[in-house]
Amino acid sequence: MSMNVAVLGAGSWGTALSILLARNQHQVHLLGRDAAEIEQIQADRENKEYLPGHRLPENIKIGLIEDMGTGHDFVVVAVPSSAVRACVASIPGDNEFIVLASKGLEPGTSKLLSQVAKEEKPNALVGAISGPNLAVEIVQGIPTAALAACPDETAVAKVCEAFQSRSFRVYYSDDLIGIELAGALKNVLAIGAGMADGLGYGDNTKGALLARGLGEMTRLGLKMNAKIDTFFGIAGVGDLFATASSKLSRNYRVGIALGKGQSVQEALASIGQVAEGINTAECVDALAKQYGVELPILSLIHRVIQGHVKASDAVSALMEREPRRECLMP
Repeated sequence: MSMNVAVLGAGSWGTALSILLARNQHQVHLLGRDAAEIEQIQADRENKEYLPGHRLPENIKIGLIEDMGTGHDFVVVAVPSSAVRACVASIPGDNEFIVLASKGLEPGTSKLLSQVAKEEKPNALVGAISGPNLAVEIVQGIPTAALAACPDETAVAKVCEAFQSRSFRVYYSDDLIGIELAGALKNVLAIGAGMADGLGYGDNTKGALLARGLGEMTRLGLKMNAKIDTFFGIAGVGDLFATASSKLSRNYRVGIALGKGQSVQEALASIGQVAEGINTAECVDALAKQYGVELPILSLIHRVIQGHVKASDAVSALMEREPRRECLMP
């Protein structure tokens, strides 16, 4: 069944999702905030800045967010976490089905993006989609999977149907908190994995770092009433593995630069795009205090990002901690 879907955010991720939906024969409205950028995409039928070399199918209509209109089967939000509140507020009406494809926490408040969306649109139904989904590989048709989550079974089934294809398998869940936390926290750990590689350490180091980091993600998630299955599934360990090992991952590349001694500003300038793990690291510290959870790896990554600790010293600090029983549960 053909659906009518709006995608807010004309970066690499929003463009990739639009192409995926359009290939599935849905009518897609790709909407951005930058008039010059939208004009370029309209003229060339290609996002030359963020996803060059991939022509947009004809069933993708391109415009500005303020021109989105109403009557969509659902609205996908694929903007940086810092822009989600304003983006959701701009959606006409108050009862749309909003699917969050953004991965992060709101800077300044440390709120889940679903909380942000509900504050701006109290009557909206809110879900999310996440997984090991690098934009370039999606448009290349390289097989992967994702997890869609929403409290409403009928609504989440609609999302699965819209995105499901021969190269994009979609599972479903009602664990909205888990899918959001996993998608946000793995970005911080990906920075840490990049740091380890930038320092010249081996795969043993990265394997240990990610395993213990996954434990920290899970402990915080359970304290926030997420389900453990989510962290050991597609949206958790699956997304963590992809983001923490791929040269296509912005967060991983920022971590490599930090490991090599660059500042955060230099690292971000080198990739030219937003790396969500930078803002999320600060939010995680606030959540750790709020829920009384010890997160030594995530906390040290944050301190390196702030410039308070060198990446090499952070590794030493972790290695010198007292031996303890391995336990993932809070």
